Amino acid sequence: MRVVTVSEEQKSLIDLLKIVKEEGVILQATDGQQFVVLPLEDWQGFDVGNSDDFEQEVKATSENKALMALLAERRSSEKRVSMADAKEQLGLND
Repeated sequence: MRVVTVSEEQKSLIDLLKIVKEEGVILQATDGQQFVVLPLEDWQGFDVGNSDDFEQEVKATSENKALMALLAERRSSEKRVSMADAKEQLGLND
């Protein structure tokens, strides 16, 4: 992923980033494509490799202790949203 630095002179982007910091944003292009923009303050990433061998990737992923701990913690969390509720919240109902 590439990092793009936004200068203070780009007022409209700075204003948008202030909104993102508060609540996140879904940007929609004129062609309908959508992009999620969220702050990375609490984001956690996990490198699982770049092998073309799926079995090797699964093995590497399952051996990633930090990732497995995060998944176990999330699985035990009471904060869950059904797919139907998520679609409704995002305005994606058919």
